Amino acid sequence: MFAVSHEHTLRLLHPFMPFITEEIWQRVAPLSDVKGDTKSIMVQPFPVQDTSLQDAQVLCDIEWVKKFIVGIRNTRGEMDISLNKPLNALLKNVSDEDARRLDVAKAFLDKLSKLETVTILKDGETAPPSATALVGDMEILIPMAGLIDKEAELARLNKAIDKVQKDVSRTEGKLSNEKFVSNAPEAVIAKERAKLEDGQKQLEKLHVKVETIQSL
Repeated sequence: MFAVSHEHTLRLLHPFMPFITEEIWQRVAPLSDVKGDTKSIMVQPFPVQDTSLQDAQVLCDIEWVKKFIVGIRNTRGEMDISLNKPLNALLKNVSDEDARRLDVAKAFLDKLSKLETVTILKDGETAPPSATALVGDMEILIPMAGLIDKEAELARLNKAIDKVQKDVSRTEGKLSNEKFVSNAPEAVIAKERAKLEDGQKQLEKLHVKVETIQSL
């Protein structure tokens, strides 16, 4: 079985690494199930995926693990938390399937998300002020207390708000200028409107973050 999978891998790699794969293939091919012309890997057909061998459950489990890890990493990025700092995660709305996947993949999640503890909240249990990420209906809560320098983070957020607010005001000024709206191409006006909408959304998110930090 190893020889067969190795031979298929060599065929996959051959377009990118022709010489070394040819050399290795000449030794592996006699040990595998190669059919037809065995003079060279060059004349072998490209491997075709056998979808009957796919495990749908495993694929869904992997997607769940990926979303969990991405959710934690996005939270770190949004809250400016060091990647090296261990986190304590609280889980809310955990289904039986979520619990099963957590049990199976916990070692990977702890390692790749840098988690110190993972606690499943009971129904009705109140969580402290936390940053939230979603994996389906399950909520991943990262308590913020003690993770960041509150005053420094508020200063950083307020600085970001000032910058975005200036951009929004500048764009609003353009769009309220009748001369600009009358003379500018429609594509330019559409771009400015999209820019304004994006800026307003950024402001909303920044204000929510400020409220979250202030509540710590």
